[in-house]
Amino acid sequence: MSVITLENTITLALSVRDRHTSAKWYTDILGFEVLYHADEAGWSELQTKTADVMLGLGEQSEPSPGNTVPVFGVADIASARSALEEVGVKFDGPTETIEGMVSTATFYDPDGNALMIAQDLSAEG
Repeated sequence: MSVITLENTITLALSVRDRHTSAKWYTDILGFEVLYHADEAGWSELQTKTADVMLGLGEQSEPSPGNTVPVFGVADIASARSALEEVGVKFDGPTETIEGMVSTATFYDPDGNALMIAQDLSAEG
């Protein structure tokens, strides 16, 4: 049995210099579909050719190639984080929330690889 229950989605987050240019590349070259651009959050999301696997593009002035972060969907980020912390999982700072969009929390595996959990807030009324 696992410590937390994950939803059936995953987003692979990449750091890029220009989200719109990168999104065009991924649509033109790999056939992905842009789901949305959240310019105020510096984030774009694309549907890959694999069901329930999205590619997230986070804008940074100096991205680090090769630093992909898997983002696992959860229904309740507060309880998921608490359960992970109870078994000694280390987090990188507080949970971050963009109201009406998403809450995220970055944590690390035993080798220091960054992972993230995210709660979709866009459907909440």
